[in-house]
Amino acid sequence: MKMIDGYPDYMMESIKKVERTRKGRIGRNLEKMSMEERKAVLEEFHPDFKAHEKKEIPFGPSKGSRAPLELIRLLESYPLVSPGMVNLDHVDYDVDILIIGGGGAGTVAALWATDKGTPADRILISTKLRHGDSNSMMAQGGIQAADRPQDSPMTHYLDVLGGGHFQNKPDLVEVLTKEGPRIIDWHKKLGVMYDTNPDGTFAEMAGGGTSRNRMHSAKDYTGMEILRVIRDEAINRKIPVIEFSPVVELLTDGEGKVCGGVLLNLETNQYYVVKAKAVIMATGGWGRLHIQNFATTNHYGATADGLVLAYHAGAKLRDVDSVQYHPTGAAYPEQIVGLLITEKVRSMGAQPVNMNGELFVHPLEPRDVEASAFIKECYKNHLGIETPTGMKGVWLDSPMIEIIKGEGAIHAHLDAMYRMFMRFGIDMTRHPILVFPTLHYQNGGVEIDPLCQTSIPGLFAAGEVSGGVHGKNRLMGNSLLDYNVFGKIAGISAAGYIKKASPGKPSLDHTVKYKNMLEEAGIKPEATAPIILPEYRGTGVLERSIKA
Repeated sequence: MKMIDGYPDYMMESIKKVERTRKGRIGRNLEKMSMEERKAVLEEFHPDFKAHEKKEIPFGPSKGSRAPLELIRLLESYPLVSPGMVNLDHVDYDVDILIIGGGGAGTVAALWATDKGTPADRILISTKLRHGDSNSMMAQGGIQAADRPQDSPMTHYLDVLGGGHFQNKPDLVEVLTKEGPRIIDWHKKLGVMYDTNPDGTFAEMAGGGTSRNRMHSAKDYTGMEILRVIRDEAINRKIPVIEFSPVVELLTDGEGKVCGGVLLNLETNQYYVVKAKAVIMATGGWGRLHIQNFATTNHYGATADGLVLAYHAGAKLRDVDSVQYHPTGAAYPEQIVGLLITEKVRSMGAQPVNMNGELFVHPLEPRDVEASAFIKECYKNHLGIETPTGMKGVWLDSPMIEIIKGEGAIHAHLDAMYRMFMRFGIDMTRHPILVFPTLHYQNGGVEIDPLCQTSIPGLFAAGEVSGGVHGKNRLMGNSLLDYNVFGKIAGISAAGYIKKASPGKPSLDHTVKYKNMLEEAGIKPEATAPIILPEYRGTGVLERSIKA
């Protein structure tokens, strides 16, 4: 097999067809699908509609709700920590607010809690990896906020509800969209460097499923840029952070209130007891569970810890049947399979085409619809391109960007994408790149109200771990907005809550109740959770094949 410009020769034959059709596609896109067409392609091809890949949660406050088998296995596992394993009389850290997770939501929550009067040294951020190691850091394309005269939070609100198939909690969507412009203003004051036009106004682009241009970006490093600023702010305020120390179980008092957590130092395997008046859950998502064996865009620690811990304590979950597969994950070369190809590539003009260079779907359908169309093209129409390892994908015709936006546009706005492919000799300014849907986001999670309160007193949640904001599908740019808006609210709410909170003696009694539920359901103690880190040993861990 001969390699040409980073691709096997047989793939270059398909690329030549893409090049021949390119001129005829300039200035032309297919019409967006009708609601009926979207419904049909979702039901036939989206992984969420594979009934055999899910089952009902058999016990607890969300009994009867459907969830992926991978999450069910964790919920049916026995708690990792139980009474007698940890000396709760010895408190290692006594704080007002324990924040679980050092990504975007957790860091923002800490900042706003200090703004509302909580002393920095009365806050503790416990994080599994390093401060900032999170999906928040890896986000690329941008953040949505309706701050232009021709836009409005109400228009944004309608876009979010429609994108979520009207299964969102409307009160949460209202808060999300109203707070958007305030978050951008806050970022500007902190020093986030968003892309601007020559006149100084924000350069704003479209995203899939949106009716207005409202995506603010910092090239394709947006998540990194935002977290750079807010993390530096947390460091400057001297907010304590314990790294490589995930919370492996919550603590509750005799009245059912959450009052702290048990940390596990990953380097020493030692447990630490944290007593707190309030706990903010900001653990992120579940991408490293590899739902239905999909590759993922997620960071190494995204293993659904927050869902497990919250459910142990009795918190309600919602919309955990819904998984977002980003339509454009890298499908070639093998070394970067599953990594995110930001939606901004399509926003700037790149078109999805099949092996013959034919445009088969509008580039900016909502993510679940776009992903379903890609799967259909590969596995029903059999017009995908197969890689040397047997994975299939469609072309994302990136050179169209240089034609539409002018030479140098990719270097100016998509530097991360360009560098990622050039490492393997593929120049996306000259040749298309191969993509296929990749596991990207946990649409549901721990149910919250507009104050980020869960169903358990003393436990707040924000960011990807929470559920209700996005319904059954998240629109591009709303994840960065989500963690900023609800991280802010969680910090403010927790700062208010602790002024009147008087939790009792910390205990692990709720884990005993959880074990009893497992035993009553006939579930044997064959595994423990949370799993903390993904398991990649053995064979067949990631079978990147899909049968539509």
